[in-house]
Amino acid sequence: MNEDNALTPFRVDISRADVDDLRHRLAHTRWPIPVPGRDDRADFSRGIPLVYLKELAEYWREGFDWRAQEEKLNEYQQFTTVVDGQTFHVVHVRSTNPEATPLILNHGWPGSFVEYQRLIPLLTDGFHVVIPSPPGFGFSTPLSGTGWDLARTTDAYAEIMTRLGYERFAAHGTDMGAGTAGRLAALYPERLIGTHLGADPRWLGLLGDKFPFPEGLSDDEIAQIEAVRAEDAADRGYLETQSHRPDTIGAALTDSPVGQLAWIAEKFKTRADGVHRTPDETVDRDQLLTNVSLYWFTRSGASSAQFYYESEHSGADVVMGSGVPSGWAVFDTHPVMRRAMDPWKAIGHWSEFTEGGHFPAMEEAELLADDIRAFFRGVS
Repeated sequence: MNEDNALTPFRVDISRADVDDLRHRLAHTRWPIPVPGRDDRADFSRGIPLVYLKELAEYWREGFDWRAQEEKLNEYQQFTTVVDGQTFHVVHVRSTNPEATPLILNHGWPGSFVEYQRLIPLLTDGFHVVIPSPPGFGFSTPLSGTGWDLARTTDAYAEIMTRLGYERFAAHGTDMGAGTAGRLAALYPERLIGTHLGADPRWLGLLGDKFPFPEGLSDDEIAQIEAVRAEDAADRGYLETQSHRPDTIGAALTDSPVGQLAWIAEKFKTRADGVHRTPDETVDRDQLLTNVSLYWFTRSGASSAQFYYESEHSGADVVMGSGVPSGWAVFDTHPVMRRAMDPWKAIGHWSEFTEGGHFPAMEEAELLADDIRAFFRGVS
């Protein structure tokens, strides 16, 4: 794996031709014919509403300033490095604090290093922040070949931390980034100071699927979990497609910016008191579109989908580091969350917040930063 240890400086620099091509494609979108009665911009019951998608696409074409966002991205040191034949893009922000703890931030889909923009400056007083992009995501492209699953990516992340000179480090993760963070702790326990995971009620959907129901739950608690599972099932179409037919959806995502926008933006809706918030009521609109633009410009809508396929078919087990201190921050919490996910109270640091959701670094950056600092103060 150590065939090339070079850390090559990197700057985001999308060509004018690519930016102009995006605007041209958006201006010439071939829209679906509206279905009568489907004019509620907040009704996501059948997916992203056409009326809302048009609003978002028009802003992307006319109001969104990619160059301004590109400048913000380049405020942070970045580099690329080749591990096991695959190019990895890494954001590396050193703290001015000589006693700072190295912290690797692990994101999932449809996130990117853009997801942590608001979080970085809140952490660099006490952490050296490292954000690798998984294979096939953002500038960790193109894919060098097949086989880049969760397990192989975890090993590459450990190698990246070695190349940066960090023998011991902390880890935070959400979504599938929780998988790489947990796997780092399981396979490299001597190197992990601790793992901090950002969770939300969608994780209850894993029970009965990836994990068994814990013993001792009441019938009412099981019914509550089943209700969450039923709601989550309606949002799993992307997961099934990317886990089994990534090439099919990949062609559409690479050719249509509005298709890519719809595929990602729909995942940023949240529920508040039973009513959907639109994605740009959940997170900052420009940050959301910067994230979508990154997928578009790097053609990683197709290649990031391969990660799901590889992980689904790799046969690797889900593992967590039981001997490494762990902390959970649960956003948009559910009454049975801890009873279901930590019935033995084995997780030493457990925080619950009514705010936020699946993307806490974008939704509630200060709450997340405070919780990360509080957890690692107790274990480092």
